[in-house]
Amino acid sequence: MIFFAAGIRRGEFIRRVAVAAAISIALSSCQTTSSTEATGSLAMATSGAGEADWRRSAEAWGDRYRADPGDADAAIYYAHALRANGQRSQAVAVLEQASIRNPKHMGVLGAYGRALADVGNYQQALDVLSRAHTPDHPDWRILSAQGAVLDQLGRHEEAQRYYATALRIVPDEPSVLSNLGLSYALSKDLVRAEATLRRAATQQRSDPRVRQNLALVVGLQGRFAEAENIAQADLPSGEAAANVAYLRQMLAQQNGWKGQEQSSKLSARPQGS
Repeated sequence: MIFFAAGIRRGEFIRRVAVAAAISIALSSCQTTSSTEATGSLAMATSGAGEADWRRSAEAWGDRYRADPGDADAAIYYAHALRANGQRSQAVAVLEQASIRNPKHMGVLGAYGRALADVGNYQQALDVLSRAHTPDHPDWRILSAQGAVLDQLGRHEEAQRYYATALRIVPDEPSVLSNLGLSYALSKDLVRAEATLRRAATQQRSDPRVRQNLALVVGLQGRFAEAENIAQADLPSGEAAANVAYLRQMLAQQNGWKGQEQSSKLSARPQGS
């Protein structure tokens, strides 16, 4: 899924807009959230931590993991810190071993499934996530993660059913609503996407990523000034303007490609057609 973060830099913005362009509307991890708290004597870096904090967290949890590779908590938090540091393949390797040692540990399986999705192993991620909870005790976070993976596979209607199930457990949960809104965008239903993201943005637990997703969807509809205003709630005005300007450029370029493609089709039309 496309998840904007406050303070997003140009390279990441370009990557995400390029994914958005694939929606081909006027022209898609995913991130799911986890409320798991660290246990034991070691502290886990928070979501707002900096690179140095995540490095220290990885070192501390790595030491605990190496001392006892069967420690499920250590594996989960070590892998989480590795992912935050961009060491995604290593996180997968840690959780793969943890899942072998703890084959029925739901927390390990959930983390492993998310890590697999991080590196693009979507089908395997789905298989693992399906074992991370049970029908009689569903976990809304896993349901949302499954939806995000299905969206990556282009199975948007199926993904939306997973989000709907999650929302029956946690109505108006902003992270699920945000994923659902982006799923609608990937389904080329921008009106529904915007309405869902606006609903997400009104929730008290909403974070800047939700508003940046809303800004993206509004911008994809060509309402650039409004998109910039939304983005400015969390980004410096200059950065918000630059991001929206780049989105405008991408949309214009996509429309240009479409025009060229249509012209090519017309010129290649057989005589008598």
